[in-house]
Amino acid sequence: TLRFVAEKSNVILLGPPGVGKTHLSVALGLKAAEAGYRVYFTTATDMLSRLKKGFSLGRLDEYLRAYLRCSLLIVDEVGYLALERDEANLLFQVISKRYERGSIILTSNKSYGAWGEIVAGDNILAGAILDRLLHHSATINIKGESYRLKERRKAGTSPQKEVNS
Repeated sequence: TLRFVAEKSNVILLGPPGVGKTHLSVALGLKAAEAGYRVYFTTATDMLSRLKKGFSLGRLDEYLRAYLRCSLLIVDEVGYLALERDEANLLFQVISKRYERGSIILTSNKSYGAWGEIVAGDNILAGAILDRLLHHSATINIKGESYRLKERRKAGTSPQKEVNS
């Protein structure tokens, strides 16, 4: 129904690699775009790299606007790489500035308890990010085996297990 976009709520998709988090986020983004919402898709790494560039050029507010003016921001792959302190602060800024103003779909392979490790090892900053992100949100935990590995196994191209002699 895309009610979450109209309500400026968030959707968090958690699970191991290959279970369809990105696929679902893109599908929701396409539906939102078809419904007339402005949607922006990015990976966490690309967004934070771009924002760091904007900061270094003294144009952070200008660079932030791309992530703030859309109705739905999709941030893929949060947690695959640990964030440096400046990156964690930039992530906080995006989430804080979008709080109750626009929806976020975020995908992550990490449970909320592990966010202190990925957010510059800072549990307080991780808590502040999660507080704003989770206040109006739905969390969907996806369990299962990677679709990519299943396909490889079906095709007979998955690595063979070692046999001890």
